[in-house]
Amino acid sequence: MTLSKNLEKKIGKKIKRCQLLIEKDAGITFSDEPTKLIAICNAGLSTGLQQEALLKEALQHGTIQQVLFPPGKSYCFLQCSTITEADAIYTALNGLCTLGQDGAVLLLSFCNALPAYHDDPWNAGRPDGLILERDFIDETMEQALLEAVQISEDTDQPDTEPNKTLKHRKVKHFGYEFVYGSNNVDRTKPLERKIPSICGELWQKLQQLHPHLRWHVPDQLTVNQYEPGQGIPPHVDTHSAFDDPILSLSLGSDVVMEFKQPSSGKAVCVDLPSRSLLIMSGESRYDWTHGITPRKMDTIPAPNGGLTVRKRQLRVSLTFRKLLPNDQCGCTFARLCDTAQQSVSNQASLLASHAAQVEAQNVHRVYNEIAKHFSDTRHSPWPRVEAFVRSLSAGDVLLDVGCGNGKYLASSGCSVLLGCDRSEGLLQVCIERGFNVLQCDCLAVPFRDESVDACISIAVIHHLATNERRQQAISEMIRVLRPGGRALIYVWAKNQEANAKKSSYLRQNKQNNKPPAEDEAETPPDTQPVQLERVSGAGDCTLPVHTNRTQFQHQDLLVPWKLRSSESTEKATFLRYYHVFEEHELEKLCLASGGDSIALLESYYDQGNWCVLDQLRQLRLHVHALELELVDVQIGQDAVDPVQYRRLLAELGTDRLLVADERPVLLGQCVKLVVVPNVQIEQGLGQLIVLGKFVVV
Repeated sequence: MTLSKNLEKKIGKKIKRCQLLIEKDAGITFSDEPTKLIAICNAGLSTGLQQEALLKEALQHGTIQQVLFPPGKSYCFLQCSTITEADAIYTALNGLCTLGQDGAVLLLSFCNALPAYHDDPWNAGRPDGLILERDFIDETMEQALLEAVQISEDTDQPDTEPNKTLKHRKVKHFGYEFVYGSNNVDRTKPLERKIPSICGELWQKLQQLHPHLRWHVPDQLTVNQYEPGQGIPPHVDTHSAFDDPILSLSLGSDVVMEFKQPSSGKAVCVDLPSRSLLIMSGESRYDWTHGITPRKMDTIPAPNGGLTVRKRQLRVSLTFRKLLPNDQCGCTFARLCDTAQQSVSNQASLLASHAAQVEAQNVHRVYNEIAKHFSDTRHSPWPRVEAFVRSLSAGDVLLDVGCGNGKYLASSGCSVLLGCDRSEGLLQVCIERGFNVLQCDCLAVPFRDESVDACISIAVIHHLATNERRQQAISEMIRVLRPGGRALIYVWAKNQEANAKKSSYLRQNKQNNKPPAEDEAETPPDTQPVQLERVSGAGDCTLPVHTNRTQFQHQDLLVPWKLRSSESTEKATFLRYYHVFEEHELEKLCLASGGDSIALLESYYDQGNWCVLDQLRQLRLHVHALELELVDVQIGQDAVDPVQYRRLLAELGTDRLLVADERPVLLGQCVKLVVVPNVQIEQGLGQLIVLGKFVVV
């Protein structure tokens, strides 16, 4: 079938529009001449296009080397073996194949390169500890096992042990029932149906093949029967329930299983042939999820290179597990470990109940002890913070909450710069430098509402031990800001490497700047031993101690500061409490603190810190009745049309006076306003409005 000239012209216009969008989104260019690369411009994962269905159509006209489905996009790509085959596929499918959304025809175009997305899951290395034994059993043993674990309804089984049909498959349990949802078992309810004795032959063979594995005889078996089109969602078998390893024997049909590592985003496809045994141990058992996508065909590597599709048949899997005796996992892979997560939850509860004591002992006391040494290492302002301070107008009031040694209080000579801090030692440094500072807690700043034009809080909030206290500190800054005022907040980021570039914190460790040797095996961070210390002032609460100049592995932790005293050559170690922030965590905290009263002007990553710039929204006050009397008002010497000593008094239903940039001023007593140039005073529409800038004195 060929396209008419008129239809070909219409399709060409649609393709041009799609090309413009894809070029902007994926950063690729298109070609008017045939290439090996084809873009399907109007169908992808977001439109419901299935990779197997596309391959089934394309492989009729040529061989495919690679298929690329960018996540969440309405387009995808084919890499063909030759230009001739690509041209044949293009001619056969463009404007003719109805795999588009709601039966729309596919729109194809040649492109010059593929966009950079995830690695090919077929070429990625398998997770550590994942072993596939092909032809682990022969056909005779396969048939014997199928007869031993048959899934058809057993009339001789008690009602408490029936087979179950789940949404995506039929299941049968031996030893203990595997409870889906919790991925666990109820060890108080063993089943009468035990693992068939014929399975004993499997353990002998496995011990001979892999004597190095931690070995045990399984006591739980789950049998799954999958019809073509059925699958199982990605999951990890509960750490605290089952020992290592977990075994999966495939019977009846081949299938593709997908492994994903949540911490890295890596994905790996593993083809499981019939009669093969999959051994999941170590990292592959604890730190990767595994699942089977429900579909009727699998995309697999072709024997002669490229990709092909294979229809699924009826498949039965036998998953063998060994229960842990004490419901406690001792693995080093904390991200997916329920034991580790429960411990974190318990520690968080202890931390929350002793938050003030933790901060007093592990923040305030420490900074008083190390104040001089800390100040000596904190002399260079961060450029973006200094630029913010210098951007203030003459007469603006800035409050530095947690000012430390005051390195930002010398950044502007035209604004009023004030600082506050909890540490007496650091405040003494500020006083010696002639800065205007006071001692206070950032949870209760002794400034009246709406009294400053700008706030900064640099590397402070991450020292607060609970989310509620961090939110309270931000609320205090919002409270003292005038409408239209801005706040800049910096906190330490958990991720110390952005856009493949290490932060200055990591680069101070010379080892981090060396390229790894080709034959040097790098130890994954999650497998490194973690030092735990009891937190001063928090009872039984323990937190991990961070290794300085390395990537963070935990959010709540203790960071060492080493100080050499004048009387000793040995360094004393002080542990400071930190909560390092995940991406977007600070933004959510600001919005929760300020609600609708603030706007997030900017959020960015700056040298290992997450940063937000907030602005207090403009507030309008509507007054329906107004009577005026005189109050002292002084116009600056260079003001337009100067007026000396006018008296204005507003007797309002509220105790506020609306002014130029809509910042309210309390009128509890006589208020003197120093008004700067280009000021007009107007009375109209039932409001008193002073147009221009002012400061209250």
